[in-house]
Amino acid sequence: MKNIVLLGSTGSIGTQTLDVVRHYKNDFQVTALAAASNIEKLEEQIREFKPKLAVVYREDKAKELREKIRDLSVEVLAGMDGLLAAAVEPSADIVLTAVVGMIGIRPTIAAIEAGKDIALANKETLVTAGHLIMPLAKEKGVKILPVDSEHSAIFQSLQGEKRGQIHKILLTASGGPFRGKSLKDLESVQVEDALKHPNWVMGRKITIDSATMVNKGLEVIEARWLFDVGLDRIQVVVHPESVIHSAVEFDDSAVIGQLGTPDMRLPIQYALFYPDRKPLGGEWLDLFKLGTLHFEAPDLEVFKGLKLAYKALEIGGSMTTVFNAANERAVAKFLDRKIRFLDIPEIIGEAMEKHTAIKSPLLEEILDTEKAAYEFIESRW
Repeated sequence: MKNIVLLGSTGSIGTQTLDVVRHYKNDFQVTALAAASNIEKLEEQIREFKPKLAVVYREDKAKELREKIRDLSVEVLAGMDGLLAAAVEPSADIVLTAVVGMIGIRPTIAAIEAGKDIALANKETLVTAGHLIMPLAKEKGVKILPVDSEHSAIFQSLQGEKRGQIHKILLTASGGPFRGKSLKDLESVQVEDALKHPNWVMGRKITIDSATMVNKGLEVIEARWLFDVGLDRIQVVVHPESVIHSAVEFDDSAVIGQLGTPDMRLPIQYALFYPDRKPLGGEWLDLFKLGTLHFEAPDLEVFKGLKLAYKALEIGGSMTTVFNAANERAVAKFLDRKIRFLDIPEIIGEAMEKHTAIKSPLLEEILDTEKAAYEFIESRW
């Protein structure tokens, strides 16, 4: 029996994680659940999975949840203090971090310091603080198990291999809903258009990130830290079928990749059961039915967000925090219909131009950088 803490339980990754737990209920016990504000969904999860602790980030919603579940012996906490308490829940073996945004950094650090393995679905943790997270995990002997489909594919492709013999990481991208479009085509894009991903069902923010290809930029930065490779060894490959989830090219020219249907339960389940594999259920990959796979280079002039990610990683330090923070705020404004789709990379670029990078920022400097980026954007847009 493995005890799990799930941060971000009501989102797309969180609900699919609980699908896996539900299917393998004799293998897992959920000890803590955390959500931002969806207390209706969280209450359902609490009544089904019976954790010791529940966390709602908003204090007013936490108070409401306490009233809803007053018949249960479940402690309800709020805010960052609640997330930190969940992250270090004494009986937990693994903490799956699926919260959206830089809010995930401090709980992840706390969990590592408490000796918990991390199933990582929060991109921002490594994008902004990879230089802090990875050495700390090594020091504490903690596993960082990627849940993102591409990084899970790379992780799986490296099993039994020597990381020092990686020649290149081939990071695949679907291309999103606007693959093959020109800048002119994107001038009139509406929120509804950007939320129509061709292959994956995901949360709103990550779906917009896929449409701009900023998501792939974030994954490039993550890969640099997860697999200890330089930018020159990470190649983005547009692969519209989303069947090869990513691959690794080794020094002897061999390429090993992980293939499968686009189902997030696979990387979730792999992280939770690692190093074992269990039956997944659902659709199996049928190569005869598939027939053909396609590959192309990303258009960095149309998808400028990806180009800016390369620049942020090349500069390094706190610049990746600015890249991430500016994107978060720009996507929120787009979803609120306050800016155009093509304004997203423009906002990121302006925020990066404004910032002077700190080479190896401490946690407080990372958080201060995020705040400064937000303030700059609010003053300009």
